[in-house]
Amino acid sequence: MQSATASRGLDYVGGRSRFARTGLMLTQAFVAVTALAGGSALIVAEPLPQTATVLSPPEDYLLGTPFTSYLVPGLLLAVVVGGVHTAAFLLNLTRSSWRVLGAATAGFALLIWIFVQMVFIPFSFLQAVYFVAGLAEIGLIMLALGITDPAAGESRSR
Repeated sequence: MQSATASRGLDYVGGRSRFARTGLMLTQAFVAVTALAGGSALIVAEPLPQTATVLSPPEDYLLGTPFTSYLVPGLLLAVVVGGVHTAAFLLNLTRSSWRVLGAATAGFALLIWIFVQMVFIPFSFLQAVYFVAGLAEIGLIMLALGITDPAAGESRSR
């Protein structure tokens, strides 16, 4: 006998799905907009050195990294983090059967981005904010799927 989750594929289950979906969409929208804006700022600051202090971090942060400018990190931030979060948001908005996979991909992409960033540049408050956003996405996915519900776990183990 298949469980309700398995029979519906990648779908939210239980009464918490509205909360989880709303939370995911808000987090995805926030990360998408800010990653696209941040990536764009890094890209624009590259050919316009007079804007570098306003739009990009100090050049010293690039020491010890594989990058000589903020162009590639800006592209990665905009395309990978911003693009994946935009796609996840749209999948969630349209209630696609791929929305949970999209949300998980976006959450893990954000966490990986922050982990790699923390290896190369000094800690900042924004890293903590986005780390919490990535954890929130993963937690909301677990909530939406009923993974965090002990009663659902008991029925799945039978």
